Amino acid sequence: MDDRRLHGREPLFDTEPPGLASRLVGLRPHQLRSCPYEHDGDVPFVVFAGGRGLGKSALLAEVRAAYQGHTPVALIDGEEPQFAGPPPERPGEVWSPVAQALTTVAEQLAEPVTGARRIGFPRLASGLLAVAAGGWGDRDVPRIRQEAERILLLNDSRSFLDGFAGRWVSKVVAKLIASMSNTGPVVEPIIEATLESFSEGVSPTHRRLRRAAGWYRDYPNAGGNPKLGLILLSGHFRAGGDSRTHAERHLVRALLADLDDAYAGVVQRSRRVGRPVILIDNVQEPAGRGLLECVLRDRADGIRDQVVFFSALRGHSHPALRNAARRTLAEVARTTGWEPGASPSSRALLVSLPPLKPDDTLHIVGAVCRGVDVPPQLPHATHRLTGGSPLGITLLAESARQNLPRGAASLGALLTGDVTVHDEHDGRPAYQELLDRLVPGGRLDELTVLAAAHDRPSALALARDRLPDDFGAAGVLGLEERLAAEGWLSAPGQFVGDPFLRALLLLRLHHLDAGHAQWQAAHRALVDHYGEQGGADAARYRLHHELALGKADFAVAHLRDTFTGTDAGTWLSTLVFIASAPYFHAHDPEGRDFDGGHDHDHRAAVALGRTDAEQRPPQGVDPVLHLRVRRLLHAVWQLTDPLVLPDVKVAERLRFELEQLSNLRPSGTALLWRASRDWPTDALAGRPLRIPGDGDDERGDRG
Repeated sequence: MDDRRLHGREPLFDTEPPGLASRLVGLRPHQLRSCPYEHDGDVPFVVFAGGRGLGKSALLAEVRAAYQGHTPVALIDGEEPQFAGPPPERPGEVWSPVAQALTTVAEQLAEPVTGARRIGFPRLASGLLAVAAGGWGDRDVPRIRQEAERILLLNDSRSFLDGFAGRWVSKVVAKLIASMSNTGPVVEPIIEATLESFSEGVSPTHRRLRRAAGWYRDYPNAGGNPKLGLILLSGHFRAGGDSRTHAERHLVRALLADLDDAYAGVVQRSRRVGRPVILIDNVQEPAGRGLLECVLRDRADGIRDQVVFFSALRGHSHPALRNAARRTLAEVARTTGWEPGASPSSRALLVSLPPLKPDDTLHIVGAVCRGVDVPPQLPHATHRLTGGSPLGITLLAESARQNLPRGAASLGALLTGDVTVHDEHDGRPAYQELLDRLVPGGRLDELTVLAAAHDRPSALALARDRLPDDFGAAGVLGLEERLAAEGWLSAPGQFVGDPFLRALLLLRLHHLDAGHAQWQAAHRALVDHYGEQGGADAARYRLHHELALGKADFAVAHLRDTFTGTDAGTWLSTLVFIASAPYFHAHDPEGRDFDGGHDHDHRAAVALGRTDAEQRPPQGVDPVLHLRVRRLLHAVWQLTDPLVLPDVKVAERLRFELEQLSNLRPSGTALLWRASRDWPTDALAGRPLRIPGDGDDERGDRG
């Protein structure tokens, strides 16, 4: 895999042995070398699935780059503004996202490739003209001319540079405009003029146009009359609803039939190596979903085509893909194992994209930061923070390139440091750049507050305390639904399940005001919420938020007092959860903000025992146990913080404290000793701290 390819996506782009793209397209990426087809008859409609930031758009862009110029390729994004609504002055009844997508796709597929000329789309152009004519009743000649020219230019397979296409289009447009009288409907005259223009001449081009125009004789209820077929198509489109969907399905079929024509015959097949490729980003949007459903229904009805569709779905499921075969990217590296069923959705192959691996992160950071002195732990810490998000890794690597030379020394500093992504724009904090891409579309302020919550009840409590009255329970449920729809996986004990997104949102909450008042208010509200409840779980959550406010004494007391009477595994689990509290600024011993420098971290000083002399343990407690638990809590807090680089000295102190504690708990000696061996290594490698006994059978596979 060379430098042009995407890291971690080898199962798609591999050439030897051939990856998924090679086997479906019949061409090796970036090469004019053919490859045997895996599916010679029915071809799966491939849908890459995953949440925001997993690199789906980059993946489709790389597929286009790999095949552009070698085989016909088109790429559209369902979220582009051109698919959101009709252009000015064009009636809505003769426009739809699907029709717009077909025009855009055909314009890209028409481009010539090595060894073969342009592809013409006369069937599609005939249908699109019939649809457009339904909106030409206002006799707006400049607009009519513009719309007709764009559609008619899809017809010709000659290069626009030879002038023939332009002259032919101008001639046909003039005939179409002349066919319209000053009164009455224009659809039928336009269709008559179109069919007449397609029938003129004896050249191979005109023979192809005549054959294409006759294709509409098979439209339902056309009775073998192509003119009637086009009139019915136009009427169904204008009717909207299911009738429009019926018409759109025939327009999609027209595009695919035109592509089949381009590959028909021995000569054409010898000049065109590989299948045409259509790429659809955000296939869940109306433009993409319409194309997806039309193609799947036709393929299920036995209407075959040889187009390779690669698409990107935000999320992990969709009603139109209910019976799709599901695979991971690794599982399709050598074969898809796909067989179509009877339902339309079974014609799709849904491939989930995995996060990147630590080694991928290492290579990306190294490539972006070439020539920059990068701390050795930064790549693995970046992977721990981002969870392998390609977007997160790439943008953090760029921030490292720009901010490490300026003195940044932690991932927190890289997130809050300004990063310039586009030369034409000024830099701004990296976390804001990331959130704009990961949480577009509004409600960022509300989600920022609710990121501190752990479940629906705590989110509702936060909403009541910190959000406007009109947000309420409906707003909380709406954000829950939106997170799921956007592909953000849930996690027990967190309202925002994805750790990377949650860290970014909490960082934004902390920086909403200079004095961190909103940050403190949110955590105090949760302290109160859990303080009203009883039980060990509520205590853990309350202490977690006390610690986020910089108040460690409550957590130390709880862990100290429960050390001997609680199961060792439960005690360690409680320690890890409490110490997962976010920490974005230095605190003094009373929990107040402490101006100790840009990267001052009070936790390391406590963990290493440098503040022990200042401490006066409460009366009646074992001072040795008290200070040991205090050091241990701050060590775990520092080492598991995703925004800092783990401190080697703190990791060694963690090992020592757990060893000493194991001597005090005969019944829990083995678990505490095992943690003393595993936790420092895991922390320095950027792995989560696992409780001994939880999945120990997997200990050998933690790379």
